[in-house]
Amino acid sequence: MSDVIWHDIECGGYAADLPLWRELARVEAGPVLDVGAGAGRVALELARHGHDVTALDRDTELLGELAARARADRVEVRTELADAAGFELPGAPFGLIVVPMQTIQLLPGRAARAAFLASAREHLASGGLLALALSEVLEAFEVDPAAPLPPDRGERDGWRYLSFPVAIRPRGDVVVLERVRQAIAPDGSASTSGDTIELTSLSAPELEAEGAAAGLRPEPRASIGETDAHLGSTVVMLRG
Repeated sequence: MSDVIWHDIECGGYAADLPLWRELARVEAGPVLDVGAGAGRVALELARHGHDVTALDRDTELLGELAARARADRVEVRTELADAAGFELPGAPFGLIVVPMQTIQLLPGRAARAAFLASAREHLASGGLLALALSEVLEAFEVDPAAPLPPDRGERDGWRYLSFPVAIRPRGDVVVLERVRQAIAPDGSASTSGDTIELTSLSAPELEAEGAAAGLRPEPRASIGETDAHLGSTVVMLRG
């Protein structure tokens, strides 16, 4: 099943963080880099508000969809296919680098974060800002099969898609988020599959210390409240 469909269903409708990214882009001078941009949820929003945006992701399909949506919206977003854990991009340095939706916790441990922070530092303009959203408290949780949570839903070309949250399970230094995905064809036949995401356990003070080691200066944090469908976030601010 297409990465784009599930990305849209599970992430595309999230908007609780957009006011913060819009405000940071308004205040900070210079181009914006969106790390882990996916299909463009944040990048397109900022481009629509007149900002110069580059979108970085390692998924070719998602970046292709982002480019198509930018054309449809008649906005410009440059796309860069690269791994966040160490990248080198052309062009002017960025006044703002945003890392939304716990993307920093998808990197596999301290070494990968150090590689990212070093790359981010190299790509920030003097005095630029790196803003990273993370979930510090991920408590163990399991849905009662007799009382499932409402799924995320989507429809495309006569198909219906449902994504059910199942559990949050701590496992060593990672937390595993489990979902069950169901695709229902126009004729009513259905297929079901499981999906898991691993987030590295990480606190704001730990990330600030790692940022300081990379030559970035911590500033006061921001926060994004939780919604019915999404975790809340602490936003660590690191100044170049």
